[in-house]
Amino acid sequence: MPRESKADLKKRTAGIIAALKKRYPHARTALNHSDPLELLVATMLSAQCTDERVNLVTRELFAKYKSAKDYAGAVQEQFEQEIKSTGFYHNKAKSIRAAAARIVEDFGGEVPDNMEALLTLPGVARKTANVVLGDAFGKQEGIVVDTHVIRLTGRLKLTRFKNNQGDRIEKDLLELVPRKDWTLFAHMLIHHGRQTCTARKPDCPGCLINKLCPWAGKV
Repeated sequence: MPRESKADLKKRTAGIIAALKKRYPHARTALNHSDPLELLVATMLSAQCTDERVNLVTRELFAKYKSAKDYAGAVQEQFEQEIKSTGFYHNKAKSIRAAAARIVEDFGGEVPDNMEALLTLPGVARKTANVVLGDAFGKQEGIVVDTHVIRLTGRLKLTRFKNNQGDRIEKDLLELVPRKDWTLFAHMLIHHGRQTCTARKPDCPGCLINKLCPWAGKV
């Protein structure tokens, strides 16, 4: 099979985006939040945890902790118990408290709205920063690369990189996806990965982009 040219790949990507927009025009994060701080905390809790579980935990957490100062002043052992069901609670509690302290000390208690500043927060890498910038601030600074995005972009052959190469996957996608669609693109793939292109039993016959997918039917 001939190698796909860059122009053809961009054209196919545009078709994928157009099709997904028809199905998921209002795709957004499933993490409940009402401000940037809540989204930051929820995203940090979501590592290796389902969004459903995070939303159950943050329902009580957000009622108790209202500001970065509140999180920074939380007692480590007590905070661990409050988020325990999300897994890896010791490190998550430590990172959230440290990030909150940095927000108080360096940013006047407000979550910063740029990539450079967000990456100075303990426990915050590009994936988390992209979520906060895209969904809390409406800024298109990158593309969230989570497990669904990794799986689908691999199957769609939009990148040759895999699981532990998120930064390289994102770099490939940034060259293919129009900047105005960066945030939406990731959310659409996540929705499609949950509903159709699942890890174990993808519904290739019922997939709206199967004609644009080199992997379709090759289960």
